[in-house]
Amino acid sequence: MPIFSTFAIYFIIWWLTLFAVLPLGVRTQAEENEVVPGTVESAPARFRAKRVLLLTTAIAAVIQLAWYIVSVRLGYGIDSIPRFYPKFY
Repeated sequence: MPIFSTFAIYFIIWWLTLFAVLPLGVRTQAEENEVVPGTVESAPARFRAKRVLLLTTAIAAVIQLAWYIVSVRLGYGIDSIPRFYPKFY
């Protein structure tokens, strides 16, 4: 598989993982009882960007490795999924 395709797939996996990781461990200003005037109570009290980026990168790397093993090494793909409906052509 070309290296550009591998990076493109990793980029997509990374972005999807980022949105799954963002809400993990977030405490709101209301939960901390420290609401800053002019902000909503549901805003994060402390945003830990470094932790989110590192966790996203690690999880995306594991997902990418699993995808690579299943698709490239084992040879499974979209056509390997069984069909539960009849073909009409």
